[in-house]
Amino acid sequence: MSDTATVVFTPTGLRGEFPLGTSVLQAAQQLGVDLESSCGGRGICGRCQVMHSVGEFPKHGINSLAEHLSPPTEREEGKNNEVLRHGRRLGCSAQILGDMVVDVPSDSQIHKQHIVKEATAVEIDHDPAVKLFTVQVPPPNMDEPQSDLRRVQQILLDQHHVQAISTDLSVLQALQPALDRAERQITVAVYHDTEDQNQIMAVWPGVKERVYGLAVDLGSTTVAAHLCDLTSRDVVSSSSVMNPQIRFGEDLMSRVSYVMMNDGGDREMTQAVRQAFNEMAKDAAEKAGIKLADILELTVVCNPIMHHLFLGIDPTPLGSAPFALATDRPVTVRSAELDIHLHPQARCFVLPCIAGHIGADTAGVILAERPDQADEITLIVDVGTNAEVVLGNKDRLLAASSPTGPAFEGAQISCGQRAATGAIERVRVDPETLEPRFKVIGCDLWSDDPGFAEHTRKIGISGVCGSGIIEVLAELFLAGVIDSDGVIDPAMAEKSPRVIANERTFSYVLYEGDKTLQITQNDVRAIQLAKSALYAGTQLLLDHLGITKVDRISLAGAFGSHIDVKYAMVLGLIPDCNLANVGPVGNAAGTGARIALLDRSKRNEIEQVLRRVEKIETATEAKFQDHFVKSMAFPHLTDQFIELAKEVQLPERRVVNASGGTGRRRRRVRKAS
Repeated sequence: MSDTATVVFTPTGLRGEFPLGTSVLQAAQQLGVDLESSCGGRGICGRCQVMHSVGEFPKHGINSLAEHLSPPTEREEGKNNEVLRHGRRLGCSAQILGDMVVDVPSDSQIHKQHIVKEATAVEIDHDPAVKLFTVQVPPPNMDEPQSDLRRVQQILLDQHHVQAISTDLSVLQALQPALDRAERQITVAVYHDTEDQNQIMAVWPGVKERVYGLAVDLGSTTVAAHLCDLTSRDVVSSSSVMNPQIRFGEDLMSRVSYVMMNDGGDREMTQAVRQAFNEMAKDAAEKAGIKLADILELTVVCNPIMHHLFLGIDPTPLGSAPFALATDRPVTVRSAELDIHLHPQARCFVLPCIAGHIGADTAGVILAERPDQADEITLIVDVGTNAEVVLGNKDRLLAASSPTGPAFEGAQISCGQRAATGAIERVRVDPETLEPRFKVIGCDLWSDDPGFAEHTRKIGISGVCGSGIIEVLAELFLAGVIDSDGVIDPAMAEKSPRVIANERTFSYVLYEGDKTLQITQNDVRAIQLAKSALYAGTQLLLDHLGITKVDRISLAGAFGSHIDVKYAMVLGLIPDCNLANVGPVGNAAGTGARIALLDRSKRNEIEQVLRRVEKIETATEAKFQDHFVKSMAFPHLTDQFIELAKEVQLPERRVVNASGGTGRRRRRVRKAS
């Protein structure tokens, strides 16, 4: 029996071998995991809370059993028993007794996740599914023995042309007490569903002027909600959290595997994500100064696997061909049925998925950007753990999903981390000296500016987030440190001490301090694999559309909003295009959720649009692998980046011997005239 155990920390993916009996906190500190502890591991502060993920994790090669973590101590069961009730443990008290996966919740991290999914400014027509009507109801009398409900229905029809055909028992129970409290004046909330089956969903005594709805973008990594006033259309607050399902697997297929390998795993993930919804709703309501009961509707966009897990549907059919969805229609359900605690009669509307790997988030992007109404050929890329790609115009529209994985978000990168205070987000490398300068989240200064060290002393420099990784690799490629095939050139060690040997390969030292940050050969490969999947998926759509060039590229999502489009093109994440026509469009999926929340007519409209979207399944396309291999090169093995070359001096194509040889072959990238 081994006297050591393998421990993997999520969401970072950092792993290591530790002697049995090592505390989880000690293991985290040795690996550089972002786990807070302000009392020196004495169990006083209670901040080093972790969650032991129990189950079989094929991706990590770990069977994480309950008995692999020591039982709760008296310290935990005493003053910190609140921790245990939520399934958490104190990292300083919990000891490693076997292989395990440990999740560090966002509120236990020193550098809090910098989730940026702001509400994008957009003009939205006002026709919400939930509308308020204040009515004065005549008192009953012997000559007109109508029920109070029938009187309310008749007034709605006569005065507001709204035929409310039904209601629930809870509304009936509240109706007459509400009439008695405000001299027969009440405010009625009517829900207009997509089939025009109007229903009275709530009543209040007197005048109620405002009710609210939540528009939620449920991503595999982050979840973002915008609380909207259904009367004014204003976004009154926002809330974001890390998707707690990350502890079951960073990418979607890992979560499907977890369900397959662990009985009840789908229920665990469903419960976790619904709890995240409740936390966001509570946070958004507190920020806006309203009650949860004032939230009457919820609209949701998400990828297919998140869609199924959120609704409590088994996602395993999506894990293998033919990737069958349980439904490709929109879903309307009471929020209470999903254990989401808003108004008791609140509704949840989930936009339709398109195909097994193309979800309601893509539907939201199309609804926000409307490429189906444009003349020019537009490519829309929503980069996340899975990248959704939409291509076309008013004549024809295609969509696909590419398995990029979490590398763009800092995972699978040796010095990578998700966007948080202290993460390097911008990088420039001097092509002559190879010296870097950079910016970190939480500080507006560049590293070579006076005062940078002073400003970053408190926040620290902890890692490199996705936008920083893209920029440093592109800068190293442009400076000749990395060749076209992604190999770090050993000859550059003679030019700069920042290029160092790392066993059989070489690394580039980006930062030396309390924590040394290096770009390794494996890091380059991880980005190559991710960007190749994305580019290959895009190329398949171009093939099917019979074109070789696009007119415009829109980058959606938080990652797309923060990467420099020039560097994205230098690495070959996106195809060649006039850089003036390439830019971010914000959280388009979340915008689509807001549009569906505030304008019910768009719910039917987007369903009609989706019926003519051509779905391209990358997993079964024979040419995908060929495109993938060619896309491994920076920016591409064969595609000419003529538009990019007008803005950037691309290096000559060359291949170096990674072990230190000097053999090279050159092919000059054709320069546009």
